Amino acid sequence: MATKLKEVDVVIVGLGWTGGILAKELSATGLKVVALERGGQRSTEADFQVPQVRDELRYVVRHDLMMNTQKDTITVRNNVSQEALPMRRLGSFLPGDVVGGSGVHWSGHTWRWTDMEFKVRSLYEERYGKKHIPEDMTIQDWGITYDELEPYYDKFEYIAAVSGKAGNLKGKIVPGGNPFEAPRARDYPLPPLTPVLAQEMFKTAAANNGYHPFPRPSANASRAYTNPDGSRFGACQYCGHCQRFGCEANAKGSPHMTVIPVAMRNPNFELRTHTWVTKVLKDSSGKRVTGVTYTNVLNGEEFEQPAGMVMLCAYAINNVHLMLLSGIGQPYDPVSQKGVIGKNYCYQTGAGATLFFEGRHFNPFMNAGGSSTTMDDFNANWDFDRGKQGYVGGFIVAGAFNTALPIGYRPVPSGTPAWGKEWKAATAKWYDTAMQIGSSGSVMANRYNYYDLDPTYRNAFGLPMMRMTFDYKENEHKIGRHAAQVINDIAKSMNPTRLNPAVARTEPWTVVPYQSTHNTGGTIMGISPKTSALNKYLQSWDCHNLFVVGANVFPHNSVYNPTGPVGALAYWTADAIKNRYMKNPGPLVSA
Repeated sequence: MATKLKEVDVVIVGLGWTGGILAKELSATGLKVVALERGGQRSTEADFQVPQVRDELRYVVRHDLMMNTQKDTITVRNNVSQEALPMRRLGSFLPGDVVGGSGVHWSGHTWRWTDMEFKVRSLYEERYGKKHIPEDMTIQDWGITYDELEPYYDKFEYIAAVSGKAGNLKGKIVPGGNPFEAPRARDYPLPPLTPVLAQEMFKTAAANNGYHPFPRPSANASRAYTNPDGSRFGACQYCGHCQRFGCEANAKGSPHMTVIPVAMRNPNFELRTHTWVTKVLKDSSGKRVTGVTYTNVLNGEEFEQPAGMVMLCAYAINNVHLMLLSGIGQPYDPVSQKGVIGKNYCYQTGAGATLFFEGRHFNPFMNAGGSSTTMDDFNANWDFDRGKQGYVGGFIVAGAFNTALPIGYRPVPSGTPAWGKEWKAATAKWYDTAMQIGSSGSVMANRYNYYDLDPTYRNAFGLPMMRMTFDYKENEHKIGRHAAQVINDIAKSMNPTRLNPAVARTEPWTVVPYQSTHNTGGTIMGISPKTSALNKYLQSWDCHNLFVVGANVFPHNSVYNPTGPVGALAYWTADAIKNRYMKNPGPLVSA
């Protein structure tokens, strides 16, 4: 039987970027806040120092900072006619399992999503007509605007030490930045990272092809920096160990060294690690949550933590899973298209080419997570005509390196044997003389891509696993084919010695190889409880004192990494709670 604890004002489930932001903001108001995190605590001083942090086996192969699939995993299938099978080892995506979550091991790419995403259905219908959107594509407007979110983007960028170059300052296009971005009130807090040779070569080639390259904005501090909360960053060392690693120099914006320490200095805040939340509790009316139950994974003790407000801030997949397990909201049914919990799961697509240059030396071991020059001509550029291509969404193209590691990074020309003497010789020849050009493409929601509870498989707590049904649709195939064409045209113009051309992902999606940790949807925000789980403030339509924060609120997935809007929405939600909800608890939007 669970031990019932003393009630607190707020319980936060998961302590990554969103949980850390809400913990910092809400505890500062005087509220008693408890955060429950299933992982353990790590620190730069104890865990991410040289030489121990530069351990590719530990962090990349053995996933030291990620979810343990022996305790919990998901089942996966491409369509409803298949039997879903458990993901036995991490592959396509890498959820974090430590204090700080995936924000500890991310690369730092930080983008501002704009009204092209927030008003996706209305804008496409206005420009291309309703028939341009496939019948099974369940995209919808988010219920929020870029202008509403802009101050919160700004706040997150300055907290996370984002390095970049503005392309649109208050409506004025600025040379060197992204000319297609939405207007920003001020520039990034730090200038762009120092470009590597691959970036410079791609910049020249993209410009020569008529495109508009710019340095990718990234939470890798280009120089020493102190953020508005007083958190101190070192300058990026270009150590080459960024994605999947903690940062040895505290140069990567991470919640474990920014918002979480600020929250922990507040006596109103308490962190409990190794605590696995299994259910959100409701009162007899079902219209208000009363707390959560959780298990201490170190000794198996069960507890009930009553709370006045509950914030679900775990990884996107886990937030949806907990909503389904707790029976909050109606589960989504793809046949009837009724229900909202589990709806609109989305991922990302892409393509990539490898270019080999005899006599060029790229030094791929020297890079940062944001060592990338990018072009946005086929995404944020609204003058780009999707009607001719026949798809909704777009893609970005970038040239550079990101964590090109000694074991995993082995670029060799196609046709090279997979092992043996020739493979070794090719590895030695091409390791330092190859570069990549890659794309990231959007995935639009489809009625048959969704989450539900698996009827067969259960996790270590005896609870049903989450079942993911997902595959790319023709819309994504069109995006991938177009992206591959653009990549290959740019690559050929650079006259490489050898070229492994980009190929669109048109085979059925598989969870096995790593692709992107950008899972979105499942508890989406919107303007109506009939079509969304949350209102514009990420407040549950069903239970007014429940807020769900993370990429799970996105009604579809953009080409961009999700952390920018995730962080901005967390600050947006915190402000709504502090300035409106606490004064008059109840629904912030009329249903």
